[in-house]
Amino acid sequence: MHVYTAGQWALLFYFYCFCGWIWESCYVSACQRRWVNRGFLHGPLLPIYGSGAIIILFAVIPVEDDLRLVWLFGMAAATVLEYVTGAAMERIFKVRYWDYSKQKFNLNGHICLTSSVAWGFFSILLVRFIHPPVGRLLAGVPAWVVDPAALALTAAFAADVLCSVQAALDLRDVLTRLAEENEELRRLAKRAEVAAAFAEDDLRRFRERTEVEKLLLQSRVQEELQDLREAHARRTQRRQERWEESVRRRTDAKLEALGTIADALETCRNHLDSMPGLTGEALEERREELNEAVARLRQREAVIRSREPGSYRRSLRILRGNPSASAREFSEVMETLRELAGRK
Repeated sequence: MHVYTAGQWALLFYFYCFCGWIWESCYVSACQRRWVNRGFLHGPLLPIYGSGAIIILFAVIPVEDDLRLVWLFGMAAATVLEYVTGAAMERIFKVRYWDYSKQKFNLNGHICLTSSVAWGFFSILLVRFIHPPVGRLLAGVPAWVVDPAALALTAAFAADVLCSVQAALDLRDVLTRLAEENEELRRLAKRAEVAAAFAEDDLRRFRERTEVEKLLLQSRVQEELQDLREAHARRTQRRQERWEESVRRRTDAKLEALGTIADALETCRNHLDSMPGLTGEALEERREELNEAVARLRQREAVIRSREPGSYRRSLRILRGNPSASAREFSEVMETLRELAGRK
């Protein structure tokens, strides 16, 4: 265990990445009662486990004969790795791919006492029982095979990382864009409420027509009814069609709300001349403000109409592989995407 070449260390890293993927995928699949291809990458590798195993091996080599120090050093090394990795990924991608916030004695949700203690015992298990036979098996691999195999795996791993990072960035952009859309829609609805009040419109009826949450709730009920009607359809085709229909319904809900708001603003704009107290510069300023709001609404409508369901696919794959992922800044849209991911 003490002396390995760079190629051998690389093979050990990929081996433990693969073992971690098997463990996590089986465990999460059992909890979710469906198959979950666990992890950030497309391939069957979980780098946090491979990195953890290598760091633990490096940390405990000097003290491998003392199990207490193996537990302590292994726990410390793996905990630091888990915290740094979790914090860095949340900062870059705006998503927590694991979250210990509900666990006792956690630090910013990235690590917790239970997990750290488990890392310590895993260090003992790794050093005393798992790695010795793995090390012997690796020693039997011919030297001329090690480096080419490590190089090939590294090339495939690098390509997977690039693709997965792009998907994670896509997810970040989707979360940001949808959150901004929802916020802008609510802000414009408020402005339209005020404008409708000036125009003596029925404010209660207007709110009922422009309340996004109510529209989405109605959409969700329709989806459930649609699910019952499609119960005997072919499974793969049904899931694909249901997912695309779900995306379309959410899009239609937003477009309906935007259209209603735009109609209210245009009605108010058309009645500006009849409003008492609005003359001269004040009238023109009010008209210009409403023109700008209507233009923004129409522009937003065009953007939403042009968006295809396929634009969500890469982002949803990450959520399906990380069912416990969370995003503090985008909790509302994260829940919407999680529902879509469950239907895909």
